[in-house]
Amino acid sequence: MAMPLNLAPIPELFVSYESAQKLKIEAADLTSWDLSPRQICDLELLMNGGFNPLKGFLGEDDYNSVVEKMRLADGTLWPMPITLDVDEEFSQNIEIGQDIALRDREGVILATMTVTDRWQPNKANEAEKVFGADDDAHPAVNYLHNQAGQIYLGGPITGIQQPVHYDFRARRDTPNELRAYFRKLGWRRVVAFQTRNPLHRAHQELTFRAAKETQANLLIHPVVGMTKPGDIDHFTRVRCYEAVLDQYPQATTTMSLLNLAMRMAGPREAVWHGLIRKNHGCTHMIVGRDHAGPGKNSSDDDFYGPYDAQELFKVHQDEMGIEMVDFKHMVYVQNRAQYEPADEVEEGATVLNISGTELRRRLSEGLDIPEWFSFPAVVSELRKTRPPRAQQGFTVFFTGFSGSGKSTIANALMVKLMEMGGRPVTLLDGDIVRKNLSSELGFSKEHRDLNIRRIGYVASEITKNGGIAICAPIAPYATTRRAVREDIEQFGAFVEVHVSTSIEECERRDRKGLYKLAREGKIKEFTGISDPYDVPNNPELRVETENVDVDNCAHQILLKLESLGLIAA
Repeated sequence: MAMPLNLAPIPELFVSYESAQKLKIEAADLTSWDLSPRQICDLELLMNGGFNPLKGFLGEDDYNSVVEKMRLADGTLWPMPITLDVDEEFSQNIEIGQDIALRDREGVILATMTVTDRWQPNKANEAEKVFGADDDAHPAVNYLHNQAGQIYLGGPITGIQQPVHYDFRARRDTPNELRAYFRKLGWRRVVAFQTRNPLHRAHQELTFRAAKETQANLLIHPVVGMTKPGDIDHFTRVRCYEAVLDQYPQATTTMSLLNLAMRMAGPREAVWHGLIRKNHGCTHMIVGRDHAGPGKNSSDDDFYGPYDAQELFKVHQDEMGIEMVDFKHMVYVQNRAQYEPADEVEEGATVLNISGTELRRRLSEGLDIPEWFSFPAVVSELRKTRPPRAQQGFTVFFTGFSGSGKSTIANALMVKLMEMGGRPVTLLDGDIVRKNLSSELGFSKEHRDLNIRRIGYVASEITKNGGIAICAPIAPYATTRRAVREDIEQFGAFVEVHVSTSIEECERRDRKGLYKLAREGKIKEFTGISDPYDVPNNPELRVETENVDVDNCAHQILLKLESLGLIAA
């Protein structure tokens, strides 16, 4: 009897162990590129066959075809551009046909790549076609414009070794390892459940129904690479999944972790997830409402319609060779004490539901989370990571012109918070940081960004460890402030305070004589005079300092922190 296609081994890009040892020595002399976290995720799935049929990072023809038509140049369905973005300086030293070594953050060589293509992409077009809008509110568009390199390199990959993961090693499987596991257990039909959030009782009911409906075994396949900024960290999520696993029948359910860097691209992402799950040996996949949606755009509308992903998946499922199981929105029917699909509940029945926002509120305020909604073991894991807000670390980030009063208010706030006690408070003032942390930096845009990123890094560590960080740099650029916000919000709250003193008033005060020097041209690139300042659109608080005393300004911030639940009322 022939082996089902979904269980037969698929091609990988690794060379044999002996060849890898030899290649490692030769590759040590090659020009090297240090991969970003996202590129490491992509490389791992290229090498282990998760991105089959790709043989490396896309060349220009394939890239253009994927962006425009969701297909490789040869017509094969592939919806997501998998590109190696590098900076201009690096690309200028690369010749077409040259081999380069791809290293992880510790400098370990994971693969070599033969560069066949080098080009400058039209990123606005990529954003428009792949993500549906050139809007920085989309995390992947923001990444594309503000973090990714300007130049793309394409070419085939020769895999030397897998990236090393020290966490949850027994739960990480390559596509071929999963296929071998399914073969061994005799699983012909496998339905994948893609998730980037903890599992609650509604998810359990949904996955039970999907497995029953398709008469398939269940693979819980959570993404542990990069998800959306602000998502719960993968360590907590995996502990939550493990806490729920014993609620499933062991003989028909397994869990494996997928080191994928999500793009939150809605419909295209759903098709991409389907192809990846097919490579991992699955025959079916559950596709949810607003699958891989990034939330709201700049106009406060959803980026994608709730069923766009399901519709696009349906169009392509025969060609993909994996069938969609559409995700029913499950609600808890109180009078029957069970979960049922929302569209099957009769009128008049008492339906209970807790949204993601409401769950976060209950966690942050230490409120009860009922057992009908989630498993006590899951809630207990979430509470460990998310104590009530008044016990969490947080960052207050001041921004405004030089001389606006940031440092003075920050000092007053620090003293008031220290007077209250309970958490250590650290002030990262612009001048102090320049002296101790960034003494070698100048005032070019690149150096100013680097200075703010350093402040953000220190503040994120303070926040992660339960302290309060107060930052008072000028921080003129919105994209850099956003990047710092994303770094800090992984661990606690970020409260942006715009000290909105006008440039005229700051120049009138001119305590350090800097504006005078800037007007005389003796200081180049001075914020507000010869360099722009991006006024924050939606800071948590805007503070006026003209004709308002410092004490009052600091008190406004305390009231804001109280209203956010960050300090006890």
